[in-house]
Amino acid sequence: MDILFVTSNLHKLKEAQEILGDGFNLTIPSQMGITEDIPEDGQTLEQNAVFKAGYVHKANGMDCFADDTGLEAEALGGAPGVYSARYAGPECNSLDNMHKLLKELEGQKNRKARFRCIVALILENRTYTFEGILNGTILEQKTGYGGFGYDPVFLPDGYTKTLAELTPEEKNLISHRGIAMRKLSDFLKNHHQK
Repeated sequence: MDILFVTSNLHKLKEAQEILGDGFNLTIPSQMGITEDIPEDGQTLEQNAVFKAGYVHKANGMDCFADDTGLEAEALGGAPGVYSARYAGPECNSLDNMHKLLKELEGQKNRKARFRCIVALILENRTYTFEGILNGTILEQKTGYGGFGYDPVFLPDGYTKTLAELTPEEKNLISHRGIAMRKLSDFLKNHHQK
């Protein structure tokens, strides 16, 4: 099945393709000539995911899906949340975001956090959403070199390795994005069989 994944993040594209498997051929907007930045100014992950998918669907009419992911730290009232990608400011990178998070959590005993991913699918002009959650703890320092984003400081519940220390296959099995993408995959396979 050909489907458009609304992202410019090649890490996400690679993860999504690995999770969805061979039955899906993913393309991204830049391969379709859509190169403008898609605004992400929703107040929730759901709003951002639905808006991104809708924006591209309106432009070309193709079935597509988009995701938005946030890290929610309990002690910070759910921050950085919807602002996870730009937590340290609009020109920041993953390292800046991680450093800000660790600084904000300095001295905090409660380091519980969760990653939450919302995937919004537009299929035959109808919108569906799927959620994946991964609970864990924020470490006091980075460990591991794999993954991306906050992975080096996130220790999933029940694990002794951060997301950055897991193999891509191990990460995809338990990750928030993996959970949401598998829900998407199951839905598409069931829909396709009808």
